[in-house]
Order: sequence, then structure tokens, then C-alpha cells
Amino acid sequence: MTDESPRDREIRRYETVLDSLDDAVYAVRPDGTIAYVNDRYAEMKGASREELIGTDVYDWVTEEAVEKAKRARREAEADGREAGAVEYEFLTAGGERFPVEMRFNRLAGEGGGGAAEGDGDETVEDGADALDRVGVIRDVSERKRREETLRRKNERLEEFASIVSHDLRNPLSAARGRLDLAREECDSEHLDAVADAHDRMGTLIDDLLALARDGDGVEETERVPLRELVESCWEGVETAGATLRVETDRAVRADRSRLRQVFENLVRNAVEHAGEGVTVTVGDLDGGFYVADDGPGITEADREAVFESGYTTNDEGTGFGLEIVEAVATAHGWDVRIAESESGGARFEFAGVDVLD
Repeated sequence: MTDESPRDREIRRYETVLDSLDDAVYAVRPDGTIAYVNDRYAEMKGASREELIGTDVYDWVTEEAVEKAKRARREAEADGREAGAVEYEFLTAGGERFPVEMRFNRLAGEGGGGAAEGDGDETVEDGADALDRVGVIRDVSERKRREETLRRKNERLEEFASIVSHDLRNPLSAARGRLDLAREECDSEHLDAVADAHDRMGTLIDDLLALARDGDGVEETERVPLRELVESCWEGVETAGATLRVETDRAVRADRSRLRQVFENLVRNAVEHAGEGVTVTVGDLDGGFYVADDGPGITEADREAVFESGYTTNDEGTGFGLEIVEAVATAHGWDVRIAESESGGARFEFAGVDVLD
């Protein structure tokens, strides 16, 4: 038999749950002393629970963490929130530091004064078991490493884009100039083939440049009426005898220039694969829009492959157009999938779009 009370058993069950978490959990009393930490917190701190509980929480954090926590608390209070989040460098007992994300919560009806580990505002309340604030801390070292890797990758892409833009365009421009001079001196069918090769190289450069620069997330967006943009894109693409049907009057929040790339590449793709008499339709979806054609369509087996770099079934295509479409959608935080249109052609559906009207 045990003399453990129902309340003690309940507390023990909660502690068992908290000790099973991968995140660190702590609770602080109104006087600023640590009332509770789970096993993960003690492990991250590099100290035992006995060493931590009852000590002042300020003894275990950096001054920078204190300032960040205070700022986060003030912002939360200004917004009328009892919870918030902050990132800072976690300090171990051995002096090591690593990045963490902390989500904190003020306990209404308890102390109610502080908001986060390292917060300097205290509220004293009678009762040894009173709690003022709780927090959950997650080690984000791996996430930070991924972000740094992505940052370096984007820097390399920008460098690559600069090379594509300058070092490849210049010799291509020179080659086109020489071709014009050659045509003045002679008339040969071979020169037409050279001109076609130059045009293909220009298209490849444009597509590579778009891919290199569209890998980043979208920072600035604006209200973009779809009908207006689609009709403008249609005028800027060689569509021959193709037909456009716009069945939407809504606007979306997007980067206009990047969204233009989506429509232009999908129109080119339709004309290349479905022929000059294709009909392209742009319409509404719940939370997005679609672009469809009445061509031969894309088989289910090929629907994932078409977004891969260089994939094409057309000898004249670069294989980058649909990869650009996916890159732009991803940059906006949208989902794009391929389905079958009502006429059996290809239908590209964009979801998760910020639809304005």
C-alpha cells in the first residue's frame, strides 16, 4: 500500500508524460526560482534536477537571453497574448551554447507576472506551489544548420545566375552578330540552322537563369488579377492558332513577375505538346486556380517526372519549363499537382494560394 494521494498520483502521471518528451520543459515560481524541469531540460543544461530546482532561473541563462525574453514578453502583452516564442542561445552548465526555440506561457490566475526563461519581471504570490510561468524549449541546431546550408546554396545559385546572365549571353550575342554578317555575304540553309541553334541557346539561358533565381522564397507580393495577367502573358508567347479561355475574375496575392513565368511556361508547354490548335483554359479552384488544355494529357506514370530537371518529350523543348513552374509555386508556399482536364488533356492545379476575391 502507498500513502500517495490522488493529487500526487496525478502529478506523477504528468511528470511521466513530460519526461518522455524530446523537448525541454520547465516551470518557474513567482519569486524566479525553478519549480520543475523534465529530464530533457536537465540533459540539455548538463545539470541534475537536484542542482536546478530551487535555484534562480537567472543563474542559468545569458544576459542576451534575458533581453530577448523580456522583449518577447512585452510584444505578447502588447498583443493581448499570454503565450509567445523566442529564439536564443541556450547556455549549458559547462558554458557551451547552441540555438534553441522557446515557447512560453504565462499562467493566468497563478503568479501571472513573468513570461519566459530569463524574464526580469516578477510577481510574488503566497503559496510554495504557486507557478508563474512555464516554457518548452527545443534544440534547433539541426534546423539552423539546414538554413545555413540553404543560404550557401542560394549564394552559389546567385553566382551561377550572374555567370549565366553575363558570361554566356555575351558570346551568344557575338555569335548572332557574326551570323548576321555571314548572311550579308552568302545565302545558305546552314545559316538558318545556326540561327535556330542560337535561339535554342537563348531559351536555355533564360530558363536556367529563371531556375537559379527562383529558388528563394517570395519576399514581396501584391494583388494580381489573374485575367489581366493571363491575357498579358498570352500576348507575349508565340501561340499561333491556339485559343485562350479565362474563366476567372479573381485576384491572388503573389509576386507578379514570378507568376507570369508560371503562365508563360504552361502556355508554351501546351502549345509544344498539344499543337498550335490547342485551347488553354484558366479557371478557379477552391483556394487556388488551374491551367488546363485539351491536348493529349500526361499519363499518371509521368506526372511526377515532368517536374524533374531537363525532363521533356519534345525535341524542341528545354525540359526546364515545368521545373520553373514548380519552383515558383514552392517559393510562394503553394502546392501544384497534375490532373486530367475535362477533355483528357493536362490540368495543372495550384492550391494553398492567397485568394483575394
